[in-house]
Amino acid sequence: MTETAAAAPTRRRENTRTRLMDAAAEVFAEVGMDAASVEAVCERAGFTRGAFYSNFASKDELFLALCERSAETTIAAVRDRVTAAEGVGVGSPQDALLLVQEVLEVSGSDRLDVLLGAETRLQALRNPDFAEAYLALNAALSESVLELVRDIARTRGLQLRVSAESATELLLAAWVSASEHALMTGHDAAASRALLADRLSQIVRLILG
Repeated sequence: MTETAAAAPTRRRENTRTRLMDAAAEVFAEVGMDAASVEAVCERAGFTRGAFYSNFASKDELFLALCERSAETTIAAVRDRVTAAEGVGVGSPQDALLLVQEVLEVSGSDRLDVLLGAETRLQALRNPDFAEAYLALNAALSESVLELVRDIARTRGLQLRVSAESATELLLAAWVSASEHALMTGHDAAASRALLADRLSQIVRLILG
């Protein structure tokens, strides 16, 4: 058997998992995890229950895999922007605001991501197992943003009124709050970014000395 032929089943399995996860993201965002059924996810993805259970042991396992994928995508985007920002000069609070805003505007206006994020937090509040997984993934995102805050505060000579950890927590809380508020009020992508910029501006003014 050739290497290409041997790899074909693996690619098919990966494609099946991806389609199931994409479908699940839509269904979970639309109706919530509790109301979503395996059948609804399979129907949306165009697969049978057999295909589902050959890839995931349960709906819970699928949800956790989906959360992990979403977090990894966001973290990778944040880290890319942090790396790109390393050569950008920051000499004033306004410069810092623009840099932080650029990094955090990764997915704040994406409706599906906002809905899935809210559902993830809800499940984490209800279920200790989900809470443990959510906190671990959230810690990785926080670490990426913390890297940026520390870079601004230490390397570029700006003072913080609170610890870098507290500043990061405040920035991420503002990011989540602004994204969800924009969705609730029906703002379009441009208005969502403007709202996020305003919230971040307020936080940056509070935390910078």
